[in-house]
Amino acid sequence: MANHLYYGDNLKVLRESIRDASVDLIYLDPPFNSNASYNVLFKGPQGADSAAQIEAFDDTWHWNDSAEEAFGDVMRGGNVAASTMLRAMRSFLGDNDMMAYLAMMAVRLVELHRVLKPTGSLYLHCDPTASHYLKVLLDAVFGNENYRNEIIWRRTNAHNVKSNVFPRVHDTILFYSKSDKSTWAKQFIGYSPEQLKRYSVDEDGRLFTGQDLTMIGGSAERKKEWRGTIPSSGRAWGASLEQREEWWAAGLILTKKDGTPRLDGRKVFLDEKPGKQADSLWTDILRVGNTADERLGYPTQKPVALLERILNASSNPGDVVLDPFCGCGTTVHAAQKLGRQWIGIDVTHLAVGLIEKRLRDAFEGVQFTTHGVPQDLAGARDMAARGREDKNYYFEFEKWALSLIAAQPGNLSKKGADKGIDGNLYFGAKHEGRAIVSVKAGDNVGVAMINQLHGVLEREKAQIGIFLTLTEPTRPMIKDAAAAGQFELPGFAPVPRLQIVTIEQAMELRDRAVKLPARRDDGFKRAAREVDGAAQGALDL
Repeated sequence: MANHLYYGDNLKVLRESIRDASVDLIYLDPPFNSNASYNVLFKGPQGADSAAQIEAFDDTWHWNDSAEEAFGDVMRGGNVAASTMLRAMRSFLGDNDMMAYLAMMAVRLVELHRVLKPTGSLYLHCDPTASHYLKVLLDAVFGNENYRNEIIWRRTNAHNVKSNVFPRVHDTILFYSKSDKSTWAKQFIGYSPEQLKRYSVDEDGRLFTGQDLTMIGGSAERKKEWRGTIPSSGRAWGASLEQREEWWAAGLILTKKDGTPRLDGRKVFLDEKPGKQADSLWTDILRVGNTADERLGYPTQKPVALLERILNASSNPGDVVLDPFCGCGTTVHAAQKLGRQWIGIDVTHLAVGLIEKRLRDAFEGVQFTTHGVPQDLAGARDMAARGREDKNYYFEFEKWALSLIAAQPGNLSKKGADKGIDGNLYFGAKHEGRAIVSVKAGDNVGVAMINQLHGVLEREKAQIGIFLTLTEPTRPMIKDAAAAGQFELPGFAPVPRLQIVTIEQAMELRDRAVKLPARRDDGFKRAAREVDGAAQGALDL
């Protein structure tokens, strides 16, 4: 089985699970603390960013022990240029958030360089906040001779924004290869309306234009008159006499009124041309707007077309594509669609759960392995047992359990009192309803916990309560939950007000394990079905 999704710190995953020179293409879109919502997957009911996800990066980009350790790893590593450059940056910037970001990125870039094949390439997507520093780091890690492009993606248009600067409407994508033997294929885009004006319609309804038949210089033989036409001074026929005669016989030479060939007379049809070659300014790929068909509800969702262009340019079917900050999963979606093998890594349970759902919605029968999270009930029990010994593991179990039903962490993933709210589910087009989730990982569950959840519903004025439990409920618990009655939203069938869902059910049914009276309003849409071009092969990690 070829495709792998990892939960965890990408540095640890890279070092422990991805072998040297095993990856053909890397795309990464790392978050930076100057924009804390950069990789936030959902908004709250009032549009507020989810602190539960921001928390995953909260300590990552501050100068602390982790940043110092990352800096030390680069200093002790074998890349002299990277260590020299990072030391110079620290001398200039000092120990601040930007330097922490650069140290954490540098140690990861070194690992990403290691896992790339000699024919591999890397595309780093960033905004102007740190792109200049990242380019210098990439020069050090990959060698400035392997710099290929700074791609400008115009992701939006300027609106009536009140600002004392020019509106920021683009992102930067830094493109590097590991060597001069990297995989590369030209990409083409459609012609502009101005270019299409140059075309005429022939008697068969096909659009055509004339292409120059001459070239600069050339032999004396090619400067001779042909069928009454002589090339301009300093130019010669670009094709051989035999080729010109073949075109003439096929009616593919445009003529002047006197019947002699035009110098721009090579008849070329629009439907036979691949298009205009794409350059380093990408203005033809629109961002995922509020009304876009592919929009799933992720605020930072990148268009699949953006990743398709990158994958088509720098990889072939069957190649391995890696995204170490895979967020909402656009890279792995594009890779699956185009028949590439893929590896995705993310540090939040919510992201991993949503990627799993996105892939299963979009690709019938898709196959992949998820690492770092329980794969069966025994694994869930083991995770819960570790949580009883170490509180950090308990919060990991809680976040994982919530991800099974696509619930938003209710206590904002913070350690401390949660007021009986472990998670939330919102439903209805206008936030008509709220379901509160209580997660229980212990062996002993009882009626008192159902009554407690009922009390939280009353206090919070919520409509539905979900009791998500690792242990099978007792008969009295089931009875008391049923006694809470039903909730009915006008126009929809009633559902139980207090629902008991086991972890086993959630692992099997995912979000379908929860009964809601209307569609979820977590902001996510079901991904449309794709034609799966994946060429399943073996990936030896």
